[in-house]
Amino acid sequence: MSLLARRDAVLVFLAFAFAYFFSALVRAVTATLAPTLTQEFALTARDLGLLAGGYFIGFAATQLPLGTWLDRHGPKKVILAFLAAAVLGCVAFSLAGSFSGLLAARVLCGVGVSACLMAPLTGFRRWLDPGTQLRANSWMLMTGSFGMLASTLPVQWLMPWVGWRPLFWGLAAMMAVAMLLIAWRVPAWAKPSAASGAPTGTYGQVWRDPYFRKMSPIGFFSYGGMIAVQTLWAGPWMVRVAGYEPLQSAAGLFTINACMLVTFWGWGLLNPVLARKGIGTDRLIAWGLPLSLLVLASIIVAGPAAGAAALALFCVSSTFVSLAQPAVGMAFPAALAGRALSAYNLVIFLGVFVVQWGIGLLVDGFAALGWSQVAAFRGAFAVFLACSVASYAWFLLGNRDNPQVPSAATE
Repeated sequence: MSLLARRDAVLVFLAFAFAYFFSALVRAVTATLAPTLTQEFALTARDLGLLAGGYFIGFAATQLPLGTWLDRHGPKKVILAFLAAAVLGCVAFSLAGSFSGLLAARVLCGVGVSACLMAPLTGFRRWLDPGTQLRANSWMLMTGSFGMLASTLPVQWLMPWVGWRPLFWGLAAMMAVAMLLIAWRVPAWAKPSAASGAPTGTYGQVWRDPYFRKMSPIGFFSYGGMIAVQTLWAGPWMVRVAGYEPLQSAAGLFTINACMLVTFWGWGLLNPVLARKGIGTDRLIAWGLPLSLLVLASIIVAGPAAGAAALALFCVSSTFVSLAQPAVGMAFPAALAGRALSAYNLVIFLGVFVVQWGIGLLVDGFAALGWSQVAAFRGAFAVFLACSVASYAWFLLGNRDNPQVPSAATE
């Protein structure tokens, strides 16, 4: 039974979703701006991967203290403090005059928006029933897809009119508006009474948990890798491998993110139904994740023939692994949910950083060996595929050794 009335739950969701929309836009906009930033700052593939990954450095650096702060102080206080840093990061990015300035601002943006998903998920763990939690998680991700959608063609259309620097001033203003909405609608955190004797738990419990360990490699490579492709490497693949023009690439990114939006909307509708039928997340991941591996292999084989449609199919088929995140949160007591969710988010975004930068390093490395640009990209994606296959094998072994979600899943 939800602890929030239906109307209040909807308004809380919308307030959080507004902030998450703009955090996703900031995260993904580098894919659209990649040609402009590459030309203006003479960036290599390695620089571009590091710049996009800088967001995730800042993001990942906050995840462990973030989980403790969420459990202790609640979503409202924490996200307001973090969004203030996001506002400063957007302003700093708009003023940057060098690659190092862009990177520092990008790291600050990552720090600032790092609570935009974990704060609502922590709140949903306490305020919503399990089926509704899965729906709310999927629809938060759908909202993120809206933000990524806005980072593609709309940004490309705005660029000739306003340029990329004023764009970041606008993002700073919208995040400030998000702070006002959250301060207005999100309830305060009610701490458990000391007399209840409820255990608070530690990160050690999270890291040692067999279920968490089983889910970590697919979170790192499959989930993190999907985000890395969606938010960065889909754009360069379309331009440098498939031969798209920048506007065509932006349209391709728009297509990818539109498909992701519809997919997460569908997951939000299906998850409560599947939960009532007893079809668990582990079974769905075991069935669905191989589809994304096959699609990725097909993209590598097709090379220049693989464009936006193939990349969209890869991202959509990878969304099965997004179910792992709320499953991990529900596998632990509510008092430990913030730490469990943040620890798993740290795994995911370390994966995003490693895959984003790693693909850039591999592309440059293979090119230095004399490989063609197309061959270098195919080789880099093949290494990513091999890591993803290994992580799926670990997940299957975990299912064999630990088939049940931990008993700590109760309140």
